[in-house]
Amino acid sequence: MPLYETVLIARNDVSQAQVETLVENISGILGEHGGTIRKREFWGLRTLAYRIKKNRKGHYVLLGIEAPVEAMNEMSRQMGLHDDVLRLLTLRVDEIDETPSPILSRKDDRGDRGSRGGARSGGRYESGRGGRRHNDSSETRDHNAAAAE
Repeated sequence: MPLYETVLIARNDVSQAQVETLVENISGILGEHGGTIRKREFWGLRTLAYRIKKNRKGHYVLLGIEAPVEAMNEMSRQMGLHDDVLRLLTLRVDEIDETPSPILSRKDDRGDRGSRGGARSGGRYESGRGGRRHNDSSETRDHNAAAAE
């Protein structure tokens, strides 16, 4: 059977539970036609690049699907008619990657940034920003040294 990856964007007004119910509806549609969902990733509520149907945010879901063409056509038709679905993109792939998508791995890496202070080196004078320039000529250094005495 052909393999597909589908990303759908649901309205931001719906809850996470309603998005999961929407995915279960898709699973039922595919099951009637002999297809299955092999991978589910909920990317959460994300800001859209531009407004879609007066929405600025949407719930993103990635699905890895194994289904015949008729099942995918029926799923696309029904999701296109569904009021809570803003966009649906389906691509045919050679294999479904079981590892987490780059979106999820990037989301998990955000917590590893470290603290804002503490043992971090740098600062206004150690980094060279905002302080005295280091390309002073020897005459200027000699003049400054004499003036300091």
